[in-house]
Amino acid sequence: MKHYFLCFALAVSTAFMGCANKEREVASANLNSTANNQSIGSAKFYQLNDGKIKMDLEINMPERADSTVAVHFHEHGDCGNMGENTHGHWNPTNEPHGKWDSDSFHSGDIGNIALDGKGRAKISLSTTRWSAADGDVKDIIGRGIIVHGGTDDYETQPTGNSGPRIGCGIIAAVK
Repeated sequence: MKHYFLCFALAVSTAFMGCANKEREVASANLNSTANNQSIGSAKFYQLNDGKIKMDLEINMPERADSTVAVHFHEHGDCGNMGENTHGHWNPTNEPHGKWDSDSFHSGDIGNIALDGKGRAKISLSTTRWSAADGDVKDIIGRGIIVHGGTDDYETQPTGNSGPRIGCGIIAAVK
């Protein structure tokens, strides 16, 4: 009987541990070229059990192979006018522009992403600076994601001198 109880306890423990590591997708964005509206990638956002939001970002731009692009979250989720309708960088903490995870940076300062020889890149970031809760100052839902044609110098205020807006997506809640 003790053997059955031990097996049952082990099974229940394993099931709870599996649930504890689950990620729940809360938002996503499809990224499109501002020039021709063709798909260039996607971003998926997951609520983690530790309160953080994780973003998995994929970019696929063969025409930009072996180059680096800058990515930022912008204030508005409107990709019209070649991405200009997203307005400025999203900065709910009113900090200077900077490099991700430095002493001071915008919550949407994702930074430079190196594309490989096929124009592809994948990155993953987790942070407590983002939320998917309606009304929260850190809410990312409805924000724009801009892919810039240049690199971020992490110094020029407030943009990082990142070049033209070559890609755009809107962060939308996953229902």
